[in-house]
Amino acid sequence: MDSSTCLELALEGERLCKAGDCRAGVAFFEAAIQTGTDDLRTLSAIYSQLGNAYFYLGEYDKAMEYHKLDLTVARTMGDRLGVAKASGNLGNTLKVMGKFKEAICCCERHLSISQELEDKVGEGRALYNLGNVYHAQGKHLGRIGPQEPGGFSDEVKHCLQKAVEYYAANLRLMEELNDRSAQGRACGNLGNTHYLLGNFTQAISYHNERLAIAKEFGDKAAERRAHSNLGNAHIFLGEFETAAEHYKKTLQLAQELGDRAVEAQACYSLGNTYTLLRDYPMAIHYHLRHLAIAEELTDKVGEGRACWSLGNAYSATNNNEKALHYATRHLEISKEIGDKTGQAAAQMNLSDIRKVLGLPPTPIDSESSESAEDAKSRTRRKSMENMDLLKMTPDAKGVLRKYQSEDAGIGSLSSDDSHPVNGPSFNTSSHADKNTSVNEESSMDDESFFELLSRFQSKRMDDQRCTLSIDSNKENQPEQAQQQVPTHREGGSLSSNGSTNGTTTPSDSGARMELPPQPEIKHDNCGVLEELMESIAGMQSRRMDEQRASLPQLPGLNNQHAILQRLSVAASDSTPLPDDNFFDMLMRCQGSRIEDQRSSLPNEASLTQSAPTVPDDDFFSLIMRFQSGRLEDQRSTMPLEATRNSAHPTADEEEPPNSAQSTGAKDGLVSRLVKGRK
Repeated sequence: MDSSTCLELALEGERLCKAGDCRAGVAFFEAAIQTGTDDLRTLSAIYSQLGNAYFYLGEYDKAMEYHKLDLTVARTMGDRLGVAKASGNLGNTLKVMGKFKEAICCCERHLSISQELEDKVGEGRALYNLGNVYHAQGKHLGRIGPQEPGGFSDEVKHCLQKAVEYYAANLRLMEELNDRSAQGRACGNLGNTHYLLGNFTQAISYHNERLAIAKEFGDKAAERRAHSNLGNAHIFLGEFETAAEHYKKTLQLAQELGDRAVEAQACYSLGNTYTLLRDYPMAIHYHLRHLAIAEELTDKVGEGRACWSLGNAYSATNNNEKALHYATRHLEISKEIGDKTGQAAAQMNLSDIRKVLGLPPTPIDSESSESAEDAKSRTRRKSMENMDLLKMTPDAKGVLRKYQSEDAGIGSLSSDDSHPVNGPSFNTSSHADKNTSVNEESSMDDESFFELLSRFQSKRMDDQRCTLSIDSNKENQPEQAQQQVPTHREGGSLSSNGSTNGTTTPSDSGARMELPPQPEIKHDNCGVLEELMESIAGMQSRRMDEQRASLPQLPGLNNQHAILQRLSVAASDSTPLPDDNFFDMLMRCQGSRIEDQRSSLPNEASLTQSAPTVPDDDFFSLIMRFQSGRLEDQRSTMPLEATRNSAHPTADEEEPPNSAQSTGAKDGLVSRLVKGRK
């Protein structure tokens, strides 16, 4: 096997990846690495393509690993353009992994090198990627707190404003380069970001431009996204008829594309829009279509939402029998998928509908309140009823210990003295009855707390301990001197052979413990110091190893000695000391290691089930806002918790440019290397 075989395998892997079979392409690229090559440029191209392939396969850890190797090789060769592209690929991968600070660092490096090399295409991609990172970071931070477009926190708004700046710069640059396709992507992302900021008029303007460019290229998928985003923006402007027209076009395009999930999402949006228009027959029509597709795709969450909406719509048309049917079905589905909010809403709707129909409340409704009270009483700790804040202070704990010691003294009495007939000194019934429960509960609480603390923190505390062997000869006395000098103790002395000189009382002898014979002492301070250093090195070696920087090991490179020579030359040409920018970048890139040490609570979003037929464009909270004054028509209302758990209409995201990563992936690098050699 030689370098030509490695190149042939890489070419086949590249062809398979372009054909869409990334898994087979990865196999050929891995085989090329196993074969090995002496050409660093070929190796860099293989690393880049492997990183891209793993990215599209969703294996982001491996993608980041190979993009880092590509960056190492590019730096070794002094290839500034390669460093820029590898940094862009790394930034895009880190963004998907949620490591936004490191992603921004890599994308800024991509931008600065591209501007330095006057690479307009690379600069445009870097600007686009930076906008994507800030946009994703803003959406990530916006999950906590108010989630209504235009009502986010200042931190979220700052990220979205930065995204607008980079998207606008990308749009201006793409207009200079007359790249209409890239202009369309920039307009779509600008519309999405302005939508989140609450600038709905500007969002509509950019989405209209995106729609026009998509029609130029005949991009049906982009047209569908533009119509969906336009419908969302018009909803928040109160233009429901216009929104319905855009959703109908979204539905038509989804049917042309054969995307059943997107078709169901369009029906869901149309049903909610006609509910806002108070056209309940049309709302029922589209919700039934949504329910049928959700059943076809076995989307239980979608089925529950459809039944919820149908129950409300039928209740508004006074068709309470069907409203009762769908409300009951909604309750069953909510119990099946564990949706507590949906279950509470269904029970409330069922109660209202049964009252209208004159039916008695179901056993579930009557028992729900009782079970809730019982659960509350069971979960509440009895000690909370007698909670006293002073019990947690050191003074109060001292009093408790005093009481416990007195009780211990009483308990140590003989059987004859433990049951006195009279005597205030032993009349402890009132005192014991009053404090026993408090003492027991406080001691149990403290013991349970410290037991949990020691169990969870024992490993971290053990890591901080340094267990050195105790030297009995702390005075470094000679062996003979130690044998001659006895050890004196209070209340008696010990001779060199361990016998007791002096008399002690029985209580003293029971309380004291004789020392064992002392070992021989050697005049070897250097040996003690060496043992100390060896002990420290043994315990701290793992932590010191983590601080060491090892030379890069590049899989697939046959001549590893060449990399060492290039690194030595690069080190001699570089400045002897790093500048402030280096340390600033180091702190930003290492910030996530501190975060990795923190333990966070489980994310509720990760526990929720996927709902392919329910779009992010969930209008429950908006319907509640518009229908709040029409309860006499609706009869069944949704709980306020639903408005917090349901997402507001969010934008359909733009797809990455071309078929490669939006970071400017090295498309056809292996092929270009072959052409360059010819």
